[in-house]
Amino acid sequence: MHYLAEGLRLPTNALDYSILILYFAVVLGVGFAARRSVQTSLDFFLSGRSLPAWVTGLAFVAANLGALEILGMAANGAQYGVYTVHWYWVGAIPAMVFLGLVMMPFYYGSKVRSVPEFLLHRYGPSSHLLSSVIFSVASVLIAGVNLYAMAIVVEALLGWPQWVAIVVAGFFVLAYITLGGLSSAIYNEVLQFFVILAALIPLTIVGLKRVGGWGGLKDSLETSHGADFTSAWGGTGIGSDNPLGANWLTIVLGLGFCLSFGYWTTNFAEVQRALSAKNLSAAQRTPLIAAFPKMFIPLIVVVPGLIALVLEPGIGTEKSGTQYNDAIPLLMRDLLPNGVLGLAVTGLLAAFMAGMAANVSSFNTVFTNDIWGAYIRKGRPDEYYLLTGRVVTAVGVLCGMGTAFIASSFSNIMNYLQTLFSFFNVPLFCVFIIGMFWKRATAAAGFWGLLSGTVAAMINYFWFYQEGVISIPSDQGANFVSAIVAFVVGGVVMVGVSLFTRPKPVESLAGLVYGTTSPGMAEPPAAGDEAWYRKPALLGWGAIILAALCYVPFSL
Repeated sequence: MHYLAEGLRLPTNALDYSILILYFAVVLGVGFAARRSVQTSLDFFLSGRSLPAWVTGLAFVAANLGALEILGMAANGAQYGVYTVHWYWVGAIPAMVFLGLVMMPFYYGSKVRSVPEFLLHRYGPSSHLLSSVIFSVASVLIAGVNLYAMAIVVEALLGWPQWVAIVVAGFFVLAYITLGGLSSAIYNEVLQFFVILAALIPLTIVGLKRVGGWGGLKDSLETSHGADFTSAWGGTGIGSDNPLGANWLTIVLGLGFCLSFGYWTTNFAEVQRALSAKNLSAAQRTPLIAAFPKMFIPLIVVVPGLIALVLEPGIGTEKSGTQYNDAIPLLMRDLLPNGVLGLAVTGLLAAFMAGMAANVSSFNTVFTNDIWGAYIRKGRPDEYYLLTGRVVTAVGVLCGMGTAFIASSFSNIMNYLQTLFSFFNVPLFCVFIIGMFWKRATAAAGFWGLLSGTVAAMINYFWFYQEGVISIPSDQGANFVSAIVAFVVGGVVMVGVSLFTRPKPVESLAGLVYGTTSPGMAEPPAAGDEAWYRKPALLGWGAIILAALCYVPFSL
């Protein structure tokens, strides 16, 4: 994408740069303010478990609404059309509700500091160490994609060399997380959420006006790409062709269950925000509160991708010299005036830092507590682990810089992300869900289920799909199939191994398996939590019903 720098250069002026500088100053100010509250390692890694639900809820959705989400889902919209809404209403909301209602009592009630630590209690050290290593590698890879995406966009839009963009943005993330730990990351994510909205809403409104509103946009796309391109479920019958290369079964099972539940329920970059809540009720409500803004994000992310396809019909083709990833930058260049342009660039940088910070803060927690503190340097004073966490934060940012260019071979970075999720998150979810609902699952089964699921997904993608052994129409379709393969193989292996190995005593599984409780899970509601809008079950069912209704205008 180096050749895009001149073609996408934005006419920024002093006003735009002033907005950008002001934002960076506020970000660092939040880091310095949060520093005063960091006295222990629990403060640094989990904000002392003291934050209110509305803060953790907004941080939960902002941590996911990074540059990869904005650029990647807009790219998906331009490449696959309205089918992209499945990533939200099937591929996010049900899993977020499940996390809040079913899994958070186990996470929060067991007082674990990370997702891998839950596996330590349920299965033992082998599964714990394997999951910690897998998660650490995945976090660094995803953080690297954030860096790559933002460096390329900043180079294209502002003319900064890539290395300058990487160093400047990486420095600010490193500074405010090192200073204030997770509290700094979370409060900045809340700020970044509103900055991102302020950037994307004007872009969407101006873009829709340019193409004649939703009716004009739909007519243009149906003329050039067919009626199914603007329908969420059109052409998804088994045996039918569609741009996504997936039928309703692989969408529901591959995306809606395996990938979605694998990501939202086991990805510590998200779960960490809920674990920092002040009590169990607030922890449960964190993903449920996040579900409501999440279901409307397609309107400001997917729709701009569709608009870009109308305004730049050749996007994603070799002849045009552009990639699907360029949908948002192209709209910014063509539609926004100065001032608003500076706000949009700031929004993209905010999105980058939200995604980068989420992965770095989760990486430093898992590496420090689950690898370094558990197996390399045990039993040290709390001050030692607090210092280690700050050092590991710097290491994580540097490693992210090193992995940034792995994503350069993907013209749609969301394809790359979904590939990583099918490799790492889906097998982890398989091990979690079986262990949570089946007391007979053994320690050996957890280890071999996790390993076999990961290997099976890689074999399906790199051998069966890329070598043409089986025919799958698209990268995303291959990711859905890989996710299903990972879950099925991991599950079969777990059941088989469990039948031939000795399970843990039932009394040692209290609070770790469904139907058992621990003192933390039985925590009474806090004062004021009896109000209807603070009841997790009502919030969860409300989110499910509203998500189903969102499909109606996109399915007609």
